[in-house]
Amino acid sequence: MAETSTSSSYMSSSPITHIDEDHIYSVLELLPFDSILSFSMTCRRFRSIASSDSLWRSICRRDWGYEESMNGPLLEGVGSWKRLYEKVFRMGSVSCVRLSAREGDGASPRARASHSLNFISDCLVLFGGGCEGGRHLDDTWVAYIGNGVRWALSWKQISSGTPPGRFGQTCTIVSDALVLFGGINDNGIRQNDTWVGQITRDENLETKISWRLLEVASITPPPRGAHAECCIGNRFLVIYGGIGLDGLRLNDTWMLDLSNGPRSAEWREIVTLRSPSARSGHSLTWVGGTCIALFGGRGNGYEVLGDVWLLDIGGEHPEWMELLYDSCNTPDMASLPRVGHSSTPIVGGRVLIYGGEDTHRHRKDDFWVLDINASPTIKMRIKTAELKRSPMWKRLKAEGCQPGGRSFHRACIDRSGCRVYVFGGMVDGVLQPAEALGLRFDGELYLLEVLG
Repeated sequence: MAETSTSSSYMSSSPITHIDEDHIYSVLELLPFDSILSFSMTCRRFRSIASSDSLWRSICRRDWGYEESMNGPLLEGVGSWKRLYEKVFRMGSVSCVRLSAREGDGASPRARASHSLNFISDCLVLFGGGCEGGRHLDDTWVAYIGNGVRWALSWKQISSGTPPGRFGQTCTIVSDALVLFGGINDNGIRQNDTWVGQITRDENLETKISWRLLEVASITPPPRGAHAECCIGNRFLVIYGGIGLDGLRLNDTWMLDLSNGPRSAEWREIVTLRSPSARSGHSLTWVGGTCIALFGGRGNGYEVLGDVWLLDIGGEHPEWMELLYDSCNTPDMASLPRVGHSSTPIVGGRVLIYGGEDTHRHRKDDFWVLDINASPTIKMRIKTAELKRSPMWKRLKAEGCQPGGRSFHRACIDRSGCRVYVFGGMVDGVLQPAEALGLRFDGELYLLEVLG
């Protein structure tokens, strides 16, 4: 009791307790998570200051690098920015649910792989892909989700001038539209066309998609499939690599500038002094600001890769930089290299990696979180090349109805930043799971929740 009284007396007389709150906020905004918690246990006044929601909103913005659903639905199930930060900081599992088609609604999308799947205008939109018999698909399906979770979905096929059938294409949301590029048809012909899909809902609340071929200047990326693509800030679309016309894997970077709208869009190649090796089946994911992260894929020697690269297009001369990580400090790191996985940006500026396959075509069922922000800030990395800060990787436990091992599936995130939808892919056959002929296409839809 005497010790407590002495401690309180010391704190009340300490000059630090009389510092203005604005100055304290300025200091706290520079501290890491654990240091802020330690500070909050010092006295009652500091605990109140360190629990301020405006402080934690500022810290979320600082550590995640961009406005992370600042007024969106994410907070509705969490309550405060501090609680949200804690849940993201301690993220350790992913909850899995298999969604079903609503009874009596008729047809659903057939099983497929290497298709595209997007969440836009509160809907899931699925297009194309490859199916049994090596055929491509040219169908577009829509399922309305709304602002929340639906355990039984109603799929509807949309027929409105879709792009020619293909698989291995990319399709990315840019502002309020879908932008599709490239792919391979069932004759093995690589494409380099660009399509824009506009989502509308009529007076009967029926969802429609209007696809149109985008007219761009004469400079376009060479035809390809199995490449990777992502959008930066609703203005730029970046693609990398893939399999070209001669069957060789590519290592070029291209950007589609949509700053002035689709009608004036232009492709240009980003030429860098150094770049990732040629590959296909890799991923490209926006990680905040003007930065994107590349992971994995299959190289020209058919080797499966596990490297991570960062590209910041914000500078005058963008350059790729490899992010090194210490594999000895992370369990199961040897299983990280993969091809045909999904890579989804989630809450907290993190990236959820799921599935894929290794060099021997063994399909993976694991979930990993890639946290670029666990290293020094992106700007500091580019300036100082201090790249060996850990951990960049964390393996998550899977709970519930797990999707199982699969590759060349597709995944997308909803507006909350914490719910991921996964559809299709290649999975092991029932009779001969160890043989190549035991492979089959999957047509199931799963929901993954990363904050539980």
